[in-house]
Amino acid sequence: MARRRGLRRLAVLLLALALVAGGIYSAVFFVQRSETLVSERCTAVVGDRTAELAPDQAVYASLITAVAVQRGLPPRAASIALATAMQESKLRNIAHGDQAGPDSRGLFQQRPSQGWGTEEQVMDPYYAVNAFYDALVKVPDYETLDITDAAQRVQRSAYPSAYAQHEDMGRSFASGLSGQTPEAVQCTLRSSGSAGDAAAVAAELSTAYGALDASVEGQTVVVNASGSQAWSVAQWAVANAKGLEVTRVEVAGRSWDRADRNGWQESAAPDGQVRITVAPQSTQAGVGQ
Repeated sequence: MARRRGLRRLAVLLLALALVAGGIYSAVFFVQRSETLVSERCTAVVGDRTAELAPDQAVYASLITAVAVQRGLPPRAASIALATAMQESKLRNIAHGDQAGPDSRGLFQQRPSQGWGTEEQVMDPYYAVNAFYDALVKVPDYETLDITDAAQRVQRSAYPSAYAQHEDMGRSFASGLSGQTPEAVQCTLRSSGSAGDAAAVAAELSTAYGALDASVEGQTVVVNASGSQAWSVAQWAVANAKGLEVTRVEVAGRSWDRADRNGWQESAAPDGQVRITVAPQSTQAGVGQ
């Protein structure tokens, strides 16, 4: 009898362990499955306008706008550049042209044969953006022209009115990413899949904006900025969160948290500072992939 009771207890124990293991597996599977179901996107909401980009497009939109900020250009310049790049390349750095321009390359489909630079240069997004602005600022009264007309003066496209369809997107993202409209840009993303590098974030910020009063504190980049510059940097960080493994952005009493997916929320973030936090080294690789 004692032997039989012992076997019964062992069977119950093994069954309990199996149920616990099964529960853990189910929970992990549910979390992983939930992550794969997240539709990743970035939106810009300004007034009654809402525009949407894929995360990789938002990265280039943020660079285009940051360079305008760095150069002291008005948000209108960024609106024109964004509408142009969306029409020319779908806001992607493509390495091919089309029948109309077989040697066209990059974000703006700039042609080396027409003096835009070497193929290597126009495939460098930072160079390409600056080359576009160099041409745009030479257009008389570009700020008062319709966006599609200003774009056409630069691009000399065979389809001069095609840029008009992207004007709302250009205005919305330019307004948010330039900092003119706080809290406009947010991204819905899966959880971070690997550790971030705060120093790499600081380097990317420097490329986009030029000299900033920034420092690295562990997993956080701290940028001393206020007003529209602070909101420009903060929304740049959100737009780059997927590739740079940013998990949290704090600015002027508001914060964006990647895991919460609730957009900008009230926080204790002080004025005069932007805090950009990346995923720590303990982040489990493979989550959300």
